[in-house]
Amino acid sequence: MLSIRPDGIYVDCTAGGGGHSGGIIDRLGPDGLLISLDKDDQALDACQRVKDEKKSPAKWTLIKSDFSEIAHVLDGLGIESVDGILADLGVSSHQLDTADRGFSYASDGPLDMRMDDKQKLTAEIVVNRYTEDEIVRILRNFGEERYAGRIASAIVTERRLKPIKTTSELSKIIMKAMPAKSKNEDQHPARRSFQAIRIEVNHELSSIEKLMKDAPQYLKPGGRIAIISFHSLEDRMVKETFRTLEDPCICPREFPVCVCNRKPFGKSVSRKAIEASVEEASQNKRSRSAKLRVFERKIEI
Repeated sequence: MLSIRPDGIYVDCTAGGGGHSGGIIDRLGPDGLLISLDKDDQALDACQRVKDEKKSPAKWTLIKSDFSEIAHVLDGLGIESVDGILADLGVSSHQLDTADRGFSYASDGPLDMRMDDKQKLTAEIVVNRYTEDEIVRILRNFGEERYAGRIASAIVTERRLKPIKTTSELSKIIMKAMPAKSKNEDQHPARRSFQAIRIEVNHELSSIEKLMKDAPQYLKPGGRIAIISFHSLEDRMVKETFRTLEDPCICPREFPVCVCNRKPFGKSVSRKAIEASVEEASQNKRSRSAKLRVFERKIEI
């Protein structure tokens, strides 16, 4: 979907384990350039190993940075425009599967959840120091959790007895607070709450908002931006941004002609989000909630 050109310039905003970056570099020739970003040191180390194995003739630059700083990164490199941008939002499989990172409700680990382990805010601080009202706000706004009030109250009650230190402790508190009917859902009862706390710790939505504001402006004519999201909050932000870029007119509907003179920036490549096939979803359960949206900047004449 990126329509990669061998001599193009591409940005992988979420290097992760190097899977997407490796796929892009395989399609680049000696004149191509790939810039891989991540704020997770372990992810950059993994991506570096992929880079060492590939030995591509293309130039490949790894930079520690949050994807919200894409403008700062490209300006710093003296790059005015690129041919493609990719972002795979949310937590990575490596982060989920590493217990001591504290992202998963399915394994026991410290309440951490930091994508950048140099930052100060952790899940333990959110759970033990935020007020009950603040926890309710996070669970409702970032997790769309129906039982936010019950869960927040249970957390505050438990932490009065002793600090909540581990993912398993938090998961048990959440499960105990949930009504019996909620435990018949397909997903784990703690999933939405863990998602919400993770988003708060890493400032994920504000980062996505900044990415969606800045990244399209760096596309060359005909360049594409591809975003993979894993929950409705992310997907809604991507969808609305692409919709506004495609139809930026702010004139009232009753106006017979446009007078705001805002011109379309380009168009979405697919009218609907691209989702995993039944076969892919059966082989990789985590792909079931993934949605890919792609936008192409119009070719100026």
